[in-house]
Amino acid sequence: MSEGKVKRTLAVIAARGGSKGIPNKNLIDICGKPLLAWTVMQAAAARGVDLVAVSSDSDAILSVAETAGAVGVRRPNDISGDLASSESAWLHALEALDGKRQPYERVVALQATSPIRESSDIEKALDTFEREKLDSLLSVCEVEDYFNWRMGADGPEPINYDFHNRRMRQQIEKRYLENGSFYVFIPSLLREQQNRLGGRIGMHVMERHKMFQIDRTEDVKLCAAIMRSYGYA
Repeated sequence: MSEGKVKRTLAVIAARGGSKGIPNKNLIDICGKPLLAWTVMQAAAARGVDLVAVSSDSDAILSVAETAGAVGVRRPNDISGDLASSESAWLHALEALDGKRQPYERVVALQATSPIRESSDIEKALDTFEREKLDSLLSVCEVEDYFNWRMGADGPEPINYDFHNRRMRQQIEKRYLENGSFYVFIPSLLREQQNRLGGRIGMHVMERHKMFQIDRTEDVKLCAAIMRSYGYA
């Protein structure tokens, strides 16, 4: 941790009960634990995090969250639908918990469907946040050696290189994928702009294998295999 006053930090996870792609996605078993539990435990183990909260409209999810070590925050129905933003859930949890002892000065918002992370990722991101005097930070993975294409009006077309003059992969400009694993921001961004990013923005670069998340059924086996292979589970 960088020198200076240690800032009170809230880690918050938005986890709705409904899921169209995978029923009860936040509760599916992955490597012997409910999916949500991995993110709760990773956040709770991170140095610099004072409290972990889970915002949900589901009794089952809140029960799993509390068993894993989080504080459950009941999310109102009006911010629990398919179109409700994560920001609305994070803000509701922040306002419900802020000031119980002292105000929180940093928020770490984590995505439960991205279980391939380590508590050290959160710790390093918080160190970067303080060292670079940031207002917000996003987790990313490097994708510098990919040849990117898109569908143009006349068919496929390259984005980051000229196929007429193909360069070495090492010469491709570094790019970063916003992997959605977590964000760090000051509470005023959420309160005043209803946004997770703004002001002075920084990045925490994670290893490439941590870019995968669970959106489809086949992702469960893939993420579980990666977690076991790297010794995370």
